[in-house]
Amino acid sequence: MNFEINKLKRKLVLVAVVMVMVVSSTMMASAHFQLIMPTDDVLSSQDEKEIDLDLIFTHPGEASHTMEMGEPVQFGVYHKGRKKDLLDSLEKTTFDGATAYETSYQTRGFGDFVFYLQPAPYWEEMDGLYISQYTKVVVNSMGAPSDWDAELGLKAEIVPLTRPYGLWAGNVFQGVVKKDGQPVPHAEIEVERLNAESYAGINNAEFEFPTPAHATQVIKADENGVFTYGIPNSGWWGFAALMEGEQINGKDHEIGAVMWVKAHAID
Repeated sequence: MNFEINKLKRKLVLVAVVMVMVVSSTMMASAHFQLIMPTDDVLSSQDEKEIDLDLIFTHPGEASHTMEMGEPVQFGVYHKGRKKDLLDSLEKTTFDGATAYETSYQTRGFGDFVFYLQPAPYWEEMDGLYISQYTKVVVNSMGAPSDWDAELGLKAEIVPLTRPYGLWAGNVFQGVVKKDGQPVPHAEIEVERLNAESYAGINNAEFEFPTPAHATQVIKADENGVFTYGIPNSGWWGFAALMEGEQINGKDHEIGAVMWVKAHAID
């Protein structure tokens, strides 16, 4: 009788260990990324003036889960040295059953349009902390550069050292991670490729990862906060530098500096 009970206990322990391993692998492969997803990274014709933008808080690599977005704290565009508040242009929508936001923007003139977002802090129950990811994306008009390397003074920010548009697959992307305007030595940066095709049907992945570790790449900045990443394939790529922020309501607060770039395939 005792032998059967001990055998059952061993089976239960084995099942529990396997479940923990599966959950841990899923968590490791599912990084939170705030998206500002524009129609494209370059407007190459004078007829192309309007940009559609989607603001979504999700897991872009696996497209496995979308989180609720609260009302953003700030959202705007920086163009030729000037900021423009676009908060009032945002419209609440639903993406994969969660609250997201969308808008469109009418460009005027040539140059770079740097869209930036400070979302409402998100409470992550599983980790017991708040998350705020300060996010940027640059859209260029007619190939005339102007503001792509501008520092916007966000609490957490990636300042690009590589022009963040017109990139080929195989190019290297470099940036400086900053917090309160100062470089962050040895900052850790998570990198994911937007699984774009899967967003037509959120749970249908475009490709399978060889292992759970492949979903989220992890790199570190040097002592000056500079990071380098060789983009291996075409598509939208997100870079998220995660840092410790000031507590909210006595709870830990993770802040992120996020930037999106698009790489194009060479035929």
